[in-house]
Amino acid sequence: MRSLVKLIQKTYKMVDPHEGKLVMHNVAFLSSLQAIMYLLPVVVLPYLFRVIGPEKFGLISFAQAFVQYFMILTDYGFSVSATREISLCHNDEARIRDVFSAVMTVKLCMTALSLAVLAAVICFIPRFHNDWVIYVLSFGVVIGNSFFPTWFFQGMEKMKYIANLNIVGEFLFVFLILLFVRRSEDYLMVPLITSFASLTTGFLGQYIALRKFGIAFKLPGMRSIKRQLKAGWNVFISVMAINAYTTTRIFAVGLLTNNTLTGFYSMAEKIANVAQTFPLSSFSQALFPRLSKIFHKNKNKALDMMKHIQTITVRISLICLPVIFVFASPIVRVVCGGNYPEVALSLRLLLVSVLFIASNAFRVQFLLVCGKTETYSRIHITMAAIGLPLIILLIHSFSYVGAAMATVAIEGGTFLITYLTVRKLAYR
Repeated sequence: MRSLVKLIQKTYKMVDPHEGKLVMHNVAFLSSLQAIMYLLPVVVLPYLFRVIGPEKFGLISFAQAFVQYFMILTDYGFSVSATREISLCHNDEARIRDVFSAVMTVKLCMTALSLAVLAAVICFIPRFHNDWVIYVLSFGVVIGNSFFPTWFFQGMEKMKYIANLNIVGEFLFVFLILLFVRRSEDYLMVPLITSFASLTTGFLGQYIALRKFGIAFKLPGMRSIKRQLKAGWNVFISVMAINAYTTTRIFAVGLLTNNTLTGFYSMAEKIANVAQTFPLSSFSQALFPRLSKIFHKNKNKALDMMKHIQTITVRISLICLPVIFVFASPIVRVVCGGNYPEVALSLRLLLVSVLFIASNAFRVQFLLVCGKTETYSRIHITMAAIGLPLIILLIHSFSYVGAAMATVAIEGGTFLITYLTVRKLAYR
């Protein structure tokens, strides 16, 4: 523990006081957001699991996994490409306006396309037609996410707006769930409330970007649109590939098993995601724009900083994850309101994959900081080509447990390839 503290202090000294203060300020905002976003579900998820039951919980999780594909399409690769471009043109209002207008135009067009695809799927595929209402109600999250300019606030390094708006959305979600979801028959209120909260934060975010930052939306020309599409393409393909073996897990469990087993597995993933993203995601989001600027000034400094932060992350994970692994069954009892060995088994397997992800997070980010988006893309396309068939095969052979087994194998492979790739780049 003492060595970990010394390592954190040494890493902090690697940046100048202003940079360090700004990064930690943004980390504090995002960590506060994540703490609230994960504490609130600690109340809501057990409540929902008990009230609507594992079967309806699994159906809702399946619908959420399905609309996640549309969120990937509408996000394109802007979470990286647009964030990076905004971070490098803080003082150029004309360029910021051009980027903002082009990105929002593309996102809205992608949203319209997604809605058309959803309508076609509901009309022509019986599995989706039978529960069409839940998919339509879930789609509001896609619209809300398209409007919420997270990439803009990240690029401007104004994380407090992301934090504050998401906190508003989470409290609104929890309040409405506890108010309107009282019995199993109320399960349709869950996607409706989720979409309403997302739309609220999305429109408020758009309002702040336009008014607070003085962004004047202007219909962009085709040149600007093509430039943004080109900049985000490799990241988009990578995210598509990543989701071929992440979001697809719940989707595949839903297709190959039943709603009840899907509910068990999705609950295990939700618990594992807390361990995976908090507080790792806060550091990642806050550090990316700042690390991009440092890299443009001094490659070696950025590389050293990445190595130190990655080491800190690994050490923290080696302290926290074994504790969760040991107490998985009590944690599941508290969250789910009963003994569900299916959830505990999946959770323990998924925690192994969380260790691989934590050990790889900042190496992956460094590839993007370096502008090696093609390399980043190739790694994840390769793992998607291996992982997607593996997920289907293992779920077919071992039911829901196969999804967790596949996750461990895929994340372990991704870690190994990324580690060797970054190591090779470091010695050039």
